[in-house]
Amino acid sequence: MELMQLTAVALGKKLKAREVSVREAVEAAYKQMDSVEEMLHSFVTTDKDAALKRADQVQSLMMEGKLTGPLAGVPVAVKDNICTKGFPTTCSSKILEGFMPPYTAEAVNRLLQAGAVVIGKTNMDEFAMGSTTETSAYGITRNPWNTAHVPGGSSGGSCTAVAAEECSFALGSDTGGSIRQPSSFCGVTGLKPTYGTVSRYGLIAYGSSLDQIGPIAKDVTDCATILDVIAAHDSKDSTSVKREHYDFTSALMDDVEGLRIGIPRDYFIDGLDHEVKRAVLFVAEELRKKGAVVEEFDLSLVEYAIPAYYIIASAEASSNLARFDGVKYGYRAKEYEGLHDMYKKTRSEGFGQEVKRRILLGSFVLSSGYYDAYYIKALKTKALIKQAFDKAFGHYDILLAPAAPTTAPEIGRSLSDPMQMYLGDIYTISANLAGIPGISVPCGTDSKGLPIGVQLLGDCFQEKTIIRAAYAFEQTRGYQRCPLCEKGVSRVEETI
Repeated sequence: MELMQLTAVALGKKLKAREVSVREAVEAAYKQMDSVEEMLHSFVTTDKDAALKRADQVQSLMMEGKLTGPLAGVPVAVKDNICTKGFPTTCSSKILEGFMPPYTAEAVNRLLQAGAVVIGKTNMDEFAMGSTTETSAYGITRNPWNTAHVPGGSSGGSCTAVAAEECSFALGSDTGGSIRQPSSFCGVTGLKPTYGTVSRYGLIAYGSSLDQIGPIAKDVTDCATILDVIAAHDSKDSTSVKREHYDFTSALMDDVEGLRIGIPRDYFIDGLDHEVKRAVLFVAEELRKKGAVVEEFDLSLVEYAIPAYYIIASAEASSNLARFDGVKYGYRAKEYEGLHDMYKKTRSEGFGQEVKRRILLGSFVLSSGYYDAYYIKALKTKALIKQAFDKAFGHYDILLAPAAPTTAPEIGRSLSDPMQMYLGDIYTISANLAGIPGISVPCGTDSKGLPIGVQLLGDCFQEKTIIRAAYAFEQTRGYQRCPLCEKGVSRVEETI
């Protein structure tokens, strides 16, 4: 078996047993990258020489017995909005071209301390604003299951890299479903932790009250193992939470006996593809067979989630992105007259259309006369949505729902209708508004052969519960490789 076919944990075991070297693992990742990257465009930046140098250093530390963890020597890709010292971090935006952060994000630091090897930064929707990875200033990323389709977003590059076996696992960020939705579209597993569980230090902010870093991998075991490493209290992040327990891998058990699972009727109304609905309900039935108690219920307030989310996220984005003005770092307009003209031209030329659209919307809802009418109402709605989830978790341990209303759309379709793209987040954004954890697990394919993901949501700090249920379902089907990896590049090229 090729090394990149292995899960991160399985590869880590081989490395620890010295059946294979860290250099061989990293070279295998770059070999796969060389064969598919021109077609998929998962990465925006790579540095093979630096990665191989790091591989040799990790190998030495492993030989000395100083690195013994499950991820030591394993190749990882990092989303391009997570800072890495000495490695460009651009948020896939022209306005940050060439930016080299002076520090590394805490989540990446913890992976480095565990011995992981960063092999590159992955493509994304510009500043994480999008659901298709089409708004990147550096070109689109294609879905490895069918290259005529999008991989989802905004962590589309990370999910594509994992699905196409260009890395063993990846980090993404989730503001409104940006880990779970592309994981569903690419047939991989993605986990959004409870807000505050993973440090946001070094994550370039989009919506500060919503953003959360999380793992993307081939299976639930990998995600739990990665979360064990990156989850911790961080004094550098004022939103970081100090938790009593971080042992997420202890939840990896095939046992859901007596687990109470609620299915929100509100998530199964018009707009949900019938094949997606069937696949998700199949998951419910499989968990029922294993002893879970499954019931339908009314969650309520679902129809208000999208407007509340886009008002809050855009308001926070308009504030967070004010710092990118061409003065201290990043892109600066070539010709301008005076300081204010430099600001205007730099931001007009540096930001893409979708980012400018959300900055304008955010500035509008925060402006005098509209702040109370829109932004304050959105915050009140957010509080009501949290109350609705609290009530639901008073009756159920887990909520089961689709990760997206359809499978991956064709490239170009969503950008022509931004509202349709926003509505595609309908099943994921509520978890960010409520700050609760969620995991997307592959549960089948549609008639076109595109992956379908099921989403499991838990109460705050109940990652172990959703990991337990996701792992139990995963035992019924196993991991399915994408056609690109299964049949070779030539077969997939026919779909371009």
